[in-house]
Amino acid sequence: MNAITAPAAAAPDSAFPPETLSVRTVFISDVHLGTSGCQAEALLDFLRAVECETLYLVGDIVDGWQLRRRWFWPQAHNDVVQKVLRKARKGTRVIFVPGNHDEFARRYAGHAFGGIEVVEDCIHQTADGRRLWVMHGDLFDGVIQCARWLAHVGDGLYQLALRLNRMLNSARARLGLPYWSLSRYLKLKVKRAVSFINDFELAVIREARRRGVDGVVCGHIHHAELRVVDGLTYANDGDWVESLTALVEHADGRLEIIDWAAVMRQRARRAPMAALPQPA
Repeated sequence: MNAITAPAAAAPDSAFPPETLSVRTVFISDVHLGTSGCQAEALLDFLRAVECETLYLVGDIVDGWQLRRRWFWPQAHNDVVQKVLRKARKGTRVIFVPGNHDEFARRYAGHAFGGIEVVEDCIHQTADGRRLWVMHGDLFDGVIQCARWLAHVGDGLYQLALRLNRMLNSARARLGLPYWSLSRYLKLKVKRAVSFINDFELAVIREARRRGVDGVVCGHIHHAELRVVDGLTYANDGDWVESLTALVEHADGRLEIIDWAAVMRQRARRAPMAALPQPA
């Protein structure tokens, strides 16, 4: 099995992707178009930079839950949709695996719209021959399956945390301090949240083993991860609300998590240096 790698946030310049990133496959999920928390501009920046043979949309691309409560659809969200459709027209195979927030699309599994194939789940074979089960992951969330009302309450609290986070970071920006995520901090520090993530990963891996595949690619929990669990590959591509991460497969089958927030920070740090006069 090829090495599994994920660049650290503090990696040197050479670890970051070039302006144009050419890979075999890209997996993104949890974009949540239709919400104010969606980082559509950053995703559009990523989609412009990446070229791939296959693009997987691994659920919660559009947030139907929030759109039913309040319509929110700025131009940047429309631009993301248009960019994906343009990639499909130009030859990229685009496969959409709906999640719980865009579950309305599950009724169209087996159909294609604008060149985008809709499936409930699927098997992706890597260049080095591994079979990866691609699915969103909400079926392994006991709250959604057993107490749907509680999932909606939790989603409302998450949106509140994001709003508080924007207020906090607006103040931090005025003080010259870097971005800091309250909700990510809580997710990684609160014991029950950490336990939920661990239980989710183990449940997904157990089902992947039962299906006889070599690993799984999923989203849903907004926590990017790439590691071997009990001999199988567990890959979660994260989200485009806070972490701004994608999973990519290189031409040799190697998997890697791309931290686009780190790429953008690195680019911003380079910009002032590029503007300085160069020695004669």
